Amino acid sequence: MKFSLCCLLPLVSTACAQNASWKFAVAGDSRNCGDIVMPAIAQGVRQSGAEFYWHLGDFRAIYTFDEDLVPPPQLGLPAKPLNIRDYESAAWPDFIAHQLAPFGNLPVFLTPGNHETIPPATRDLYLQQFADWLEQPILRDQRLKDNPQDRKLHAYYHWIRGNVDFLALDNASDDQFDDAQLKWIHSVIDRDERSSQIRTIVVGMHKALPGSWGESHSMTESAQGDKSGREVYEALLHAQNVPNKHVYILASHSHFYMEDVYRTDTWKGKVLPGWIVGTAGAVRYRLPQGITPGPKAMTDVYGYMILTVGFDGTISTSFQKLSEGQLQQASPAVPKALVQWCYDHNSQ
Repeated sequence: MKFSLCCLLPLVSTACAQNASWKFAVAGDSRNCGDIVMPAIAQGVRQSGAEFYWHLGDFRAIYTFDEDLVPPPQLGLPAKPLNIRDYESAAWPDFIAHQLAPFGNLPVFLTPGNHETIPPATRDLYLQQFADWLEQPILRDQRLKDNPQDRKLHAYYHWIRGNVDFLALDNASDDQFDDAQLKWIHSVIDRDERSSQIRTIVVGMHKALPGSWGESHSMTESAQGDKSGREVYEALLHAQNVPNKHVYILASHSHFYMEDVYRTDTWKGKVLPGWIVGTAGAVRYRLPQGITPGPKAMTDVYGYMILTVGFDGTISTSFQKLSEGQLQQASPAVPKALVQWCYDHNSQ
């Protein structure tokens, strides 16, 4: 009979824990029907044993009423009168109350999307509203460890769990990545390349980097985004080529699920593992032309990714698709007609 060294020798339990696999969860774009979809995501993520959830942006529509707040008129559901001024002041508190609260004490990390900068929303207001999430102890401690003088709140940040460095980037507006963020990105990646502790870099952002299958709805939307995004891709490629280093790129913005999004003519011979997972409630987009629907490319679905980190720093993934029944079960107070509309009709 074989016994685990971890069980026999408590003194090595820390090393054993570092060698164990663990999970985290990701999805983005929860406007439109997010108040119905996100509670189901939270329920699934908590049951999965994931250590945290990472939201990749676009919390509320801002430019118009989200359908989970003002139901489509054809449903004939009673709706509380809501003018645009009241909506704009209530949108983010609504996101906190209905989309973040269901996670309970499970850590949630936030990345801004372009809808977080649609007027009257601004990056400064985003920093104020979500300061509690952006100033979590793990983030504040890492920021001050990197630079003891940096006591300013940022929409971009990073944190380290075991041998994995997580970089949450801000490309919510067309001026990003700006020079300050680029300098910071390079400093973190360079440090990770030299580190014997860090085996894996996981980068999350709202818009996919240039050259992906989501090219038409990505950082190529602006000249600055295209230029700076390609610079960041090349920096990550350099890190991937360091022996025993792994790089993974996560994005949303396009409202579908797709794997291997950088296996394109643009990055031929320079492919990095990448996913688009914009499936948390937003109106669902068509897949790009030339993409065949299947397990690796889906639309008209809601769900989230579970990513499992191995002891060697490699990551395996699975997409967890939500059923209409799961949406209803997680939000029993929501009229069934609205849940059904979100499930069947919230699509382009």
